[in-house]
Amino acid sequence: MEQTFDLAVVGAGVVGLAHALAGVRLGKRVIVVDRDAQANGASVRNFGFVTVTGQARGEVWRRARRSAQLWNEVAGPAGIAVLQRGLTMVARRPEARAVLEAFLETEMAEGCAWREAGDLGDRLPGGGEVLGALTSTVDLRVESRTAIPRLATLLESAHGVTFLRGAAVRGVETGRLETSAGVIRAESIVVCPGDDLVTLFPDTFARAGVTRCKLQMLRLADPGWRLPAPVMSDLGLIRYLGYADLPQTAAVRARLEDEQAAHLEHGVHLIVAQSADGSLVVGDSHHYATTPDPFGRDDVDALILDEFEKVFGQAPPSVLERWTGTYASADGHSLVEAPMPSVRLVVVTGGTGASTAFGLAEEVLADLYELPQPGAAA
Repeated sequence: MEQTFDLAVVGAGVVGLAHALAGVRLGKRVIVVDRDAQANGASVRNFGFVTVTGQARGEVWRRARRSAQLWNEVAGPAGIAVLQRGLTMVARRPEARAVLEAFLETEMAEGCAWREAGDLGDRLPGGGEVLGALTSTVDLRVESRTAIPRLATLLESAHGVTFLRGAAVRGVETGRLETSAGVIRAESIVVCPGDDLVTLFPDTFARAGVTRCKLQMLRLADPGWRLPAPVMSDLGLIRYLGYADLPQTAAVRARLEDEQAAHLEHGVHLIVAQSADGSLVVGDSHHYATTPDPFGRDDVDALILDEFEKVFGQAPPSVLERWTGTYASADGHSLVEAPMPSVRLVVVTGGTGASTAFGLAEEVLADLYELPQPGAAA
């Protein structure tokens, strides 16, 4: 088999699908190649939380804003339900409140406001040890397990994208992919391998210091109440760079090191999102290794649930599911390289693929096709 396309995308995770979407919007004939029969990596093991608030200041925050806009555009046609909108970032300590108040003075606070603990209403049912919260309207949450397959179906049925699944890509050169199912010729190629750091361009990953991050997540039973927006807490302030880079965060970090050292040791922070059936998706943790072990740890889950109990002021519901996931990790938001003419290697290395991939893909293809960058003056 030999086929010819304008754009070939390697990888059918959210980053690959984002490039396929950007390609068809430029009028390109696109093929997506993936070695698996269906999505089963980081793109379907996460929260499905398209987080704008708290992303790193500047280009990453702008990518997240654009990505949220595109998620809103494709959700309806793809049959993807937007289950929650916004964010409730609670402050458990005065130092955390100071960070959020400083954040509200920046340009990144678009759509955000401060609410005192007594004014949170259904945003924080029960309410535990909190002083108040920064609330946002610009974020959104989908069920990643169904959203990714439905996005792929939309690209195939409505935009004519060809999917070649169950095919391994063995080699890449300008204008040509060698796969286990035959040769694919394409004017341009974008390789989005996720955390596969050894099959294609391993030297590039090694030079960039890319490793892998393992996370642990849980699904809890329906607690009997509803969250209009996902909830985060103080621990997230030192992980999300939109907060962490503010000078006020140093005081939060010092207090967390004193009071929650075990949480920091295991990279634990709290995100609580709710699914259509009422169950809660809760996480997560962060452990780094070239090849992370596949095993979840009970003590790490206990740290996540400990933060849940403190924020919500009640014991967590029973655990329905536990799982681990891995993603590529390095300093900075992403790795974008041109290993050869008309070929791009693209990996989101900050764990924010669902939140930023659509915006990043538009930038990559603008560069690849020598077009004005999105948002650039005409």
